[in-house]
Amino acid sequence: MDDDKEDTMMGGTGSRRRSSRSRKAKKTTDEEEEDEKKKRRRASKKTSSGLSTSSVMIDIEDFGKEQSFEIRSSLLDWYDNNQRDLPWRKTTTCSDRAYAVWVSEIMLQQTRVDTVIRYFIRWIHKWPTLVHLSHASLEEVNQMWAGLGYYRRARFLLEGAKFIVQQGGHFPTTLSELRKVPGIGDYTAGAIASIAFQQAVPVVDGNVVRVIARLKTISANPKDSTTVKAMWKLAGQLVDPDRPGDFNQALMELGATVCTLHNPSCSTCPVSGQCRALSVSINDRSVSVKDYPTKVVKAKKRHEFSAVTVVEIIEDEALMDQPQCNSRFLLVKRPDKGLLAGLWEFPSVPLIGEVDLVTRKDAIDQYLKSFDLESGSTCEVVLRKDVGEYVHIFSHIRLKMYIELLVLHLKGRKCVNLEKENMEWKYVNSKDVGSLGLTSGVRKVYDMIQKFKDTIPPKSDKKVPEKL
Repeated sequence: MDDDKEDTMMGGTGSRRRSSRSRKAKKTTDEEEEDEKKKRRRASKKTSSGLSTSSVMIDIEDFGKEQSFEIRSSLLDWYDNNQRDLPWRKTTTCSDRAYAVWVSEIMLQQTRVDTVIRYFIRWIHKWPTLVHLSHASLEEVNQMWAGLGYYRRARFLLEGAKFIVQQGGHFPTTLSELRKVPGIGDYTAGAIASIAFQQAVPVVDGNVVRVIARLKTISANPKDSTTVKAMWKLAGQLVDPDRPGDFNQALMELGATVCTLHNPSCSTCPVSGQCRALSVSINDRSVSVKDYPTKVVKAKKRHEFSAVTVVEIIEDEALMDQPQCNSRFLLVKRPDKGLLAGLWEFPSVPLIGEVDLVTRKDAIDQYLKSFDLESGSTCEVVLRKDVGEYVHIFSHIRLKMYIELLVLHLKGRKCVNLEKENMEWKYVNSKDVGSLGLTSGVRKVYDMIQKFKDTIPPKSDKKVPEKL
């Protein structure tokens, strides 16, 4: 169904009829407020001791029919007048919209909207339909995804597209069928089913959890499985049966733009009259709307260390300092499973803690033998210099990398791309490295190397190490 037709049919008399109803705010009684204070004290004690707060969830009230109706009508009116102009909301056919919703929702996981817009436009330009995407290679997809992080998401999109095409090419329209697609879970399935196919099913993401927790003053741990189930149940009670897709987008948009984590704008919130957290905070200054949902202490990031060697192969040592020098860089493909699976990086070895320079070089020298790179035997060392350190932060890892530049001249042979003993590597022309789909961490390392090379004086004396 066309977006314009949706607005006419679903935003017309029914919406005005809702708007005309009186919106009676559900006031919190003194007894309710006192009960809420007790619940918060119990939750605070359990949270501070590191225990689950799921027991607080026992007495959570359902949304009543009248309250649900008031929230729906207020939120949809607000959304009709305030929704953001986003490219994935402009598709017309159900199939195109399903594909656009799928791509955008996967990109939006852990990524800001303003960043996703640029990537989404590029993605749709290259792969406008599901079928186009199914013909892509993983390397092409990773290259398009470079810079967004969480690369497993890109692989899931590709695998999902291939799966759907293999099943006949028709985008699944039901929750049960959508969940069968690799990489599509409950949230993404709900988003596609409601937004693209107008099924009255809920979606629950971090924004929705925050809004519902404040509407209901839910103090329980939002990560606890019991709480998660309750959130899905409550979200299901709110979904508008006539405009489920618009309502779900409105609920998520409210959390993203108004009912934010650190700076909620309660004065402009369309459902403030239904918000128990706001009511409690007005009557008790010790309570803040921002107290909901309960903040969960994140696990500390694991500290890891690695030695990274940027290997540059030159054909003529005499031309190393010249712009016309034709050089190649060695890139190694990561394993197909695990962190940054299947992506290309410079040769690196993991380290046990912060080890000294000699230990790092010994580890790298041993590793480079796998590529037939051994000083005095297969190559000559032209330059070897430490460049510095770089710390890259992943969601659960703090990786400290020790970076060095190693310039080699091969003896009587050429660079050959190979796959051997579960290892795959390739030599990339220096002129092409900048256009590759490298991860942000690898690109940072490359930029460090280029800045370092700019500081090397022409025809400088280069001390060649005794071994590689």
